[in-house]
Amino acid sequence: MKNNFRSILYGILFFGVLLTGCSQEPEETQKVPTPSIVEHPEWSKNANIYEVNIRQYSPEGTFSAFKKDLPRLKDMGVKILWLMPIQPIGELNRKGTKGSYYSVKDYKAVNPEFGTEADFKALVDEAHEMGFKVILDWVANHSAWDNVWTINKDWYNLDEDGNFQPPVEDWSDVIDLNYDNQDMRAAMTDALVYWVKEFNIDGYRCDVAGMVPIDFWVKAHEEMDKVKDVFMLAEDGEPELLYEAFDMNYAWEYAHTIREIAAGEQTFLDLDSLFMRDAERFPKNVYRMYFTSNHDENSWNGTDPGMYGPNFENFAVLSATVPGMPLIYNGQESMLDKQLEFFEKDQIDWKEYSYQDFYSILLDLNTTNQALWNGEYGGDFTKIESPENTYAFSREKDQFQVVVAINISEETKEITIPVWSSDIYSTYGVVDGKFNKRGANTYTFELPAHQWFILSAK
Repeated sequence: MKNNFRSILYGILFFGVLLTGCSQEPEETQKVPTPSIVEHPEWSKNANIYEVNIRQYSPEGTFSAFKKDLPRLKDMGVKILWLMPIQPIGELNRKGTKGSYYSVKDYKAVNPEFGTEADFKALVDEAHEMGFKVILDWVANHSAWDNVWTINKDWYNLDEDGNFQPPVEDWSDVIDLNYDNQDMRAAMTDALVYWVKEFNIDGYRCDVAGMVPIDFWVKAHEEMDKVKDVFMLAEDGEPELLYEAFDMNYAWEYAHTIREIAAGEQTFLDLDSLFMRDAERFPKNVYRMYFTSNHDENSWNGTDPGMYGPNFENFAVLSATVPGMPLIYNGQESMLDKQLEFFEKDQIDWKEYSYQDFYSILLDLNTTNQALWNGEYGGDFTKIESPENTYAFSREKDQFQVVVAINISEETKEITIPVWSSDIYSTYGVVDGKFNKRGANTYTFELPAHQWFILSAK
């Protein structure tokens, strides 16, 4: 479901580095967030995530049709496949012809439009054989009006007349579940465990997770972990759910900020302020998910070129290299230049996969260079001073180093970056010629308008 943009970036900023236009408190007053007690699955430390909209992915809109694309996604470097809800969609008070994926009619069934349970199991099994992890989208806050649970009216929050009601007025196709009812909680937990146990999925992306009591998520996570060590992603931007229940949440405010920077309504000073604020709010050992788009952003807010103009690559590079896990929404590797209908069939136009190689570079770096790994597994983030309308930073962990620079302006900018003792570097992106100056511990180069550059040592 659509959420307000709330987000943050955890990240450890060196206290000695002053960000232009921002002031820091003295070191002794810096807050240190309480570490999360959630233990991440080992495989998640250098994972990335790819969101799959089965309905819109192919002409058929089925599990079997999507399965044919697994080799391409493996070649691109995708690690986690997040499938939007696969359960049957409610018909009563449905929106549009096809309805919302987030209006669930039966928590333990498969939408027949997508295929059968056997088809889904075959998809999960083949994905696992190829090295992917698979997580399902889960809607725990509300159900369809005609969900099989509605025979238990006390499982729902009712209006003053004793009738079902939506949790939010605009969400007229769903009704609000009652977490004061212990039988409903038990059924929801059982349904979550069911897909892990019977289909061997690897976790969940949980819709509007902050609208569900934290203690439910803590207990449900414990029950699923009895089957296997699951990965849990909360559609929520606040830190509270991360301390005990979830591995990762959304960097909503970051997504909002970069879109406004692209539109000229904010600057990189605002991004610096966000990073500094949230370094005090999020423990280093939690994961944050960074993105330029997802199903909500695309359907309701705009296309990649519409939101970012000539700087789409710049913000995709930034989102894949700041301290967090990068997300790609299906179709972005072909420059997703249309807003997909949310309640209708509206297939992705795959064109020529013009951004396939671009994303392959970013995902490979994210996987192999430990400075870019997730949470406490990754390297420290240090801002590098650079000209207006540019952004540069480094990340370093042991012998692994990365320097990133982007230029969103209309003109070439000269940028000076630090270098380490290693003489073995890989460079990515567009730089006009070679480094034109080398200092004792720096390189200086010209970065053309709307271009990006990555220097990697590993």
